[in-house]
Amino acid sequence: MKKEILNCEKARSICIVLTLAKLGHFPKRKSEKEAWFLSPFRSETQASLKVSLKENYWIDFGSFEGGNVIDLVVKLKHCSVKDALIFLSGGIPNFSFHQQTILKQRTGKIEILKILTIQHLFLINFLKSRKILVSFAQNYCKEVWYNHNGKTFFAIGLENHLGGWELRNKYFKSSTSPKTFSLIPQGSDHLIVTEGMFDLLSLESLLNESLEGYDLMILNSLAFTRNISSYLKSYKTIKLYLDYDDSGSKATEYLLKIHSQAIDCRAVYKGYKDANEKLIS
Repeated sequence: MKKEILNCEKARSICIVLTLAKLGHFPKRKSEKEAWFLSPFRSETQASLKVSLKENYWIDFGSFEGGNVIDLVVKLKHCSVKDALIFLSGGIPNFSFHQQTILKQRTGKIEILKILTIQHLFLINFLKSRKILVSFAQNYCKEVWYNHNGKTFFAIGLENHLGGWELRNKYFKSSTSPKTFSLIPQGSDHLIVTEGMFDLLSLESLLNESLEGYDLMILNSLAFTRNISSYLKSYKTIKLYLDYDDSGSKATEYLLKIHSQAIDCRAVYKGYKDANEKLIS
């Protein structure tokens, strides 16, 4: 019987850690949120490839390349997307029952139903619990209603520059395709770069100044650090507000190295993981 070849949407849900294990690569260290591997793309003694277990994304801090499981297989096996899909389709029967259950839950397509100004009390209370000014969130984000696995939900949404959405509410964190960084132009030659939407939404209160004088870029994943390089060249200053952890530090060092106009501004929340954690405290 001929094996069915997965489409890209279903294949992207296959666990990257299990795929790397199938290819003979195992984590050097692992936590509830992430797993670190020696990069399979070069010889090294310190793990520099991180897999986000929740987002199912990988990023290689040696080259600042990253993406989903299809991107990984294409790069590792030097093959086409079609060949990567064939490889990933052949791997599914080897997965455990637990993993098959997870795949089934995660492959449902998110369909956007309507986009509104943030007004639902549940979302307003969620913002308040994160110490975010509702009026500030309304400037840059939307209330997005969507269908997922046949059920209707709503979340705070941040649109990326290719039309995909980052979606957040108290119980749900996800994104729609295509996933990439968000760019909010405000007619400025000065830029602020944050890692996530709540980092951005925390800055106005944390800095006690308006962000209207800056263009704003939200990476949505450190996997896109390398992708933004060409967008940064036209700015006089680039203020970096990435996370105060190993991953954020490596991304900050990379951007400081390739852009002389970049400034590490994380001192404002030193001692905390990110801007929102400092704001909540």
